[in-house]
Amino acid sequence: MISTSIARRLGLAVLGLGGLAAAVAAGPPTTPPQKGVGINIANIDPSVKPCEDFFHYASGNWLKNNPIPPAETRWGSFQELANNNNATLRTILNDAAKNAAKAPKGSNLQKVGDFYASAMDSAAIEAAGLKYLQPHLNRIAAIKDLGEMQRFLADPKAHAGGVWYGSYVGPDEKISSQYAVQFGQGGLTLADRDYYLKDDSRSKTIRAAYQTYMVNIFKMLGDNEATAKANAAAVQRIETRLAKASKSRVDLRDPYANYNKMTVAQADAAYPSLALPLTLKENGLGAAKEVIVGQPDFMKEVSAMLKEEPIADQKQYLRWHLVSSVTSALPKAYGDEAFKFSQVTSGAKKQQPRWKRMLGSTDRALGEAFGQLYVDKAFSAASKAKVKQMIENLRVAYAERIKATDWMSAATKAEALKKLNAFTVKIGYPDKWKDYSALSISRESYLNNLFAAQEWANKEEVSHFGKPIDRNEWGMTPPTVNAYYNPPMNEIVFPAGILQPPFYDPKADDAVNYGGVGAVIGHEMTHGFDDQGRQYNAEGNLKDWWTKEDADKFNAKADIVGKQFDAFSPLDSVHVNGKLTMGENLADLGGLTIAYQAFEKTPQAKAQAKIDGFTPEQRFFLAYAQIWRTNTRDEYIRQQVQTDPHSPAMYRTNGPLMNMPEFYKAFGCQDGNKMMRPAAERSKIW
Repeated sequence: MISTSIARRLGLAVLGLGGLAAAVAAGPPTTPPQKGVGINIANIDPSVKPCEDFFHYASGNWLKNNPIPPAETRWGSFQELANNNNATLRTILNDAAKNAAKAPKGSNLQKVGDFYASAMDSAAIEAAGLKYLQPHLNRIAAIKDLGEMQRFLADPKAHAGGVWYGSYVGPDEKISSQYAVQFGQGGLTLADRDYYLKDDSRSKTIRAAYQTYMVNIFKMLGDNEATAKANAAAVQRIETRLAKASKSRVDLRDPYANYNKMTVAQADAAYPSLALPLTLKENGLGAAKEVIVGQPDFMKEVSAMLKEEPIADQKQYLRWHLVSSVTSALPKAYGDEAFKFSQVTSGAKKQQPRWKRMLGSTDRALGEAFGQLYVDKAFSAASKAKVKQMIENLRVAYAERIKATDWMSAATKAEALKKLNAFTVKIGYPDKWKDYSALSISRESYLNNLFAAQEWANKEEVSHFGKPIDRNEWGMTPPTVNAYYNPPMNEIVFPAGILQPPFYDPKADDAVNYGGVGAVIGHEMTHGFDDQGRQYNAEGNLKDWWTKEDADKFNAKADIVGKQFDAFSPLDSVHVNGKLTMGENLADLGGLTIAYQAFEKTPQAKAQAKIDGFTPEQRFFLAYAQIWRTNTRDEYIRQQVQTDPHSPAMYRTNGPLMNMPEFYKAFGCQDGNKMMRPAAERSKIW
C-alpha cells in the first residue's frame, strides 16, 4: 500500500520547534517604530550576564514565570503562537460544525464541519464501539498464507497503518523534473530503532511500557491475558527485527546512500516476497518501470520476514498497527491507553483536550480545505507583501556573503549564487488549492472519515506519477506554525500560521523583525547550503556542484560546529548529537548571520538610536533569543536528543551566538566569557 509521507520528503529541512513571520522592507518606515514593541523587557533576567549565558539572560524571568502546562511536553513562544492560532481555528471549526448542514453538500465548509463534528461526538464513538473497525479486523483475521498477505498489503484500502516499510510518490532526486515511486525503511511503532536495541534503563523502561500498552489493547480487543501477552511479544519481536535492519538517523542523512534506483523487475527479484508488481498495479502505478529504494538491506530483510515469520504473528502485527493508528476514533479507553504510554516518552502530566487533538486531526485530513477558511479570517495580503520584501532583502544579503567568502572558489561561488537566485518562495497559502471533490465526509463515523481521508490522500499522491512536477503543491497546511526548505523543489515555504507575532510584529522595529522572522527566513535559505542541502543543485537535482577543495573546506568548517554541539549536555549523561543535528545547527548559524547582514542595511541600524536602553544590535539578538524561550520536560529532552535533528532550544540560542563576533561586540564580551569562543574554535561559513 503506497502511503503518503510528507515528512520523508521534507524532513531534512523542516524548522522543527520553530517558525517565522513577516517583515518590513529596508526602506524608510511609514511610521516611526513604537518604543518597546516586540521585545518584552520583563522577560530578561539581569542577574545573568549576557556574555555568560544569553539564553537565560534574555528569557530567564519568562522561564521562571511560565511553567509547562500539564498537557504540554514543552512550552515556549512557538507553543504560545500555536495556542493563539488554535483559538481562531477552534472558532472556525465550531462555526463550520454548526453550519455544515446548511452548507452545499460537497463544499469545503460541509466537509470540514462534518469531519470535526464526527470527531468531537464522543458519545457516538463510545456507542459504536468497534462496529466500524470490525470489518477491517475481520479482513486481517481471514488472511491464511503469504499470497493472501501480499494481496492485503497491496490493497490501498487495507488501512493497516504504517506496516513493514514506507512508500510514496515524490520527485526523483536526481531528475527533479519527474516523479518516482520510492520505498524505504519503516514499520516501527517506537520513535527510534535504538529504543528496541539499547539496554540502558530508559530504553528498557520504554520497552516495558510498550509491552503493557500492547497487552492492554489486545485485551480490550477480546484476547485473554495469556493470548494478549503472546500477541504483544510477537509484535515486539517483529519490530525488533525491523529495528536491527534499520539504518540509524545519522546514517539516513546521506542522500546518495538513500538513492538506489532499479527496475521494477530488479526490485521484484531482490525482494520477491514484497510482490512489488502487484502493489504497484493495485495502487494505479502499474506503468512504473523503475523504483528508488532508500535502504536496500532493510527491504531485503522485510522480504525475508514476510516469508519466514509465522502468518499468525504477522496478523497480530497488522492488527496492532491498525488499532494503534486510530485510537482517537475508538472508545475513550483506547485513547487513554495510548496516552498512558506516551507519558513515558513525553513526560506530559495530562492529556490534551479532545477539541485540540481533533483540531489537529482535521488539519491533517483536510488541511487545505480547512486552510482556506483560516486564511480568509487570519492572514492579510499586506502581511504577504511584507514577508516577500524581507525575503528578497535576505537574498541580497546572502549573495553578498557568498561573494565575500575567502574559502570558496569562483566556480563554486557562481553555482551557489545560481542556486540562491533560483529559490522559489511560497508565502502564506497555496496559489492553487487542493481539490477535495472526490472525498466524501459525513457525520456517521469519525473512523470512516479518517479512512476516507487516508484513501483520498493516497490517490491524490499517486495521481502525480507520470505527470509534470506540481510546483504549486505544499507540504504543510496554511495554519501550521512552522516553515521548511524542500531540496528537490529548491523552495522555501512559510505558512500563514506562523506569519504573525511574536515572530513578526508590524508595530515593532526592524531589529525585532530581522532578529525574529528574519533569522528564520535565513534559516530556511541556509538549508539549501547545509551539509545535506548543499548536495542539490539549482534545479533541485542531487548532483555535486562543488570543487573537491571547496567541499573539503566546507566539511572542515561544519565539523567545528558538530564538535561544538557534541559538547552540549542538557541533562546529566545526555549529550546533543552533533552529527544528527548538523543541518539544523548550520541553518541556525547561517540564518542568523544573513539576517544580521540584512538588518545592518536598515535605517534603524544606521541611526543607532537606543530603545528601552538597548542598541539596535542588542535588540536584534534579544529578539532572536526570546523567540527560542522554551521550558522543556526532561523526558522530552531525552527523546529529542535521540530522535530529533533539532537541538534543544537553549543551544539553538547560545550555539550560533558563540560563533558570531557581531554578538560579542554588541554586548561587550571579553576573552574568558562562556559565550565567547577562542577564534580557533569558531566556525564561520557564510
